[in-house]
Amino acid sequence: MPNPSPSAAASSGVAAAEPRIPEAIHRRRWWILTVLMFSLLIVVLDNSILNVAVKTIAGPAPTGIGATQSELEWAINSYTLVFAGLLFTAGLLGDRIGRKKVLLFGILVFGIGSALAAMSASPGELITWRALMGFGAAFVMPATLAVLMNVFERDEQPKAIGIWAGSVGLGIAIGPITGGLLLEHFWWGSIFLVNVPVVVLALVAMAILVPDSRDPKPGKVDPVGVALSIVGLVLLVYGIIRGGELADFTDTTVLLSIIGGLLVLAGFVWHEKRSSHPAIDITYFRKPAFSAAVAAIALVFFALMGVTFFSAFYLQSVRGYSALQSGLLIVPLAAAQMIFAPRARLVVDRFGARAVCMVGMLLVAAGLASFALFDAGTPVWVMCLVFFVQGTGMAHIMPPVTVAVMQALPREKAGSGSAINNTFRQVGGALGIAVLGSVLSTVYRGDIEGHLSAVPAGVRDVAGESIEATLGVAEKLGPVAGKPLVAAANDAFISAMHVTALGSAAVALIGAVVVGLYLPGRTPAAPAEPAARPAQEPVSR
Repeated sequence: MPNPSPSAAASSGVAAAEPRIPEAIHRRRWWILTVLMFSLLIVVLDNSILNVAVKTIAGPAPTGIGATQSELEWAINSYTLVFAGLLFTAGLLGDRIGRKKVLLFGILVFGIGSALAAMSASPGELITWRALMGFGAAFVMPATLAVLMNVFERDEQPKAIGIWAGSVGLGIAIGPITGGLLLEHFWWGSIFLVNVPVVVLALVAMAILVPDSRDPKPGKVDPVGVALSIVGLVLLVYGIIRGGELADFTDTTVLLSIIGGLLVLAGFVWHEKRSSHPAIDITYFRKPAFSAAVAAIALVFFALMGVTFFSAFYLQSVRGYSALQSGLLIVPLAAAQMIFAPRARLVVDRFGARAVCMVGMLLVAAGLASFALFDAGTPVWVMCLVFFVQGTGMAHIMPPVTVAVMQALPREKAGSGSAINNTFRQVGGALGIAVLGSVLSTVYRGDIEGHLSAVPAGVRDVAGESIEATLGVAEKLGPVAGKPLVAAANDAFISAMHVTALGSAAVALIGAVVVGLYLPGRTPAAPAEPAARPAQEPVSR
């Protein structure tokens, strides 16, 4: 089969052979990547900080704001759902009006939302301001990856994406430790207020260093598609969370929410197929490698986000570690990502994306399944080893699948490609928290109900909702009367954690099957063809 012409290659999403990056931008590409990583770090750091603070926020005032488990899930999911729902529009706007502009706008809104979240006086306010933070983050995440694709040549993109993905590991490491230090010395709102000075630094650095780029033939914004995706996701995840709260997925409100969400999402797909300016081009998914890559992203974050949510309660409520100690235990996971993610391209070059991602998924599944063996006395070194294995698996999944998604599209559509990549990651994570959080809540409630006979009837139902609620009631009963209830709560939570961990591992195994069937294997390296670099050609203007 003859090689495609440059125009055909561009139209099919394959980069042309000759470089298109202006020399001035090319020379400072690594400084630009540093700024992009800094911007990404802000968004990732916030979520990882929140994970170690859930126990504190769940406590009564003045220590916390008395948030229930479902309210904590919504504090995370309100951010994630707004983020995921607006990624389509944010990516398209970046391609249309300029990625630097939307990046600056997103960072500014994120900073404002962080300051307001820090001052929240109730769970409802926290959920609202977290949604505003998600609105800002929706304009940050796709823009960072889109700018990256427009300042690096195709042969350097896998390396740059690996470093970009490794910065997620850095955020995972810094977040819990920073959060733990803040919670030990300040009130819980400081975990959000710390974002503000970081945002100011990021705004200055981006204004100076980051170049602007856009699609020369942008599409229109699709408000109907965006609205359908937001409504569908909110209904679906609300139904799942509500089912976990009630321990009854046959309840009318639960069924109506879940079925309604699925119908709206089906309508979203139907609309996108027929729209002349869709928020997401459904034809991208006809490529098996592209579909497998985004499915892998969704499945691995589905599994991991749910485990991250309940591991905070395991470490702090069951094991009795402080927020700082819990954060330090996550360092091995982050360290593994920081070490291996930038080097994942070397392993892919040797063994192929399919083999590398399959092994990565199996490592993630093994790490998740290991939680089913944890109890109240599991040695710290064992937990650190499991977290390191999980991080190693993640480091060999995210860079290859991100490269597969981004290089399947033309450079001019980098914003749309980044939006697709991050949407599936966030939706997978949101559904993971909702589904696995509901499983955890349902199993816990079923196990603890038989031990609540000594609890006053008026608070018995609330006491069975979560381990934090049970421990709160046990504390009011006193050290003697409450001791048996504390032991029962720990046992019930560990049992629920085991079930949830095995469910998470099963999802990761499904991901291994998907990438094994559909991701491309090792391809022979094509000989490099040196080309002159045009000094004045603009970047995707």
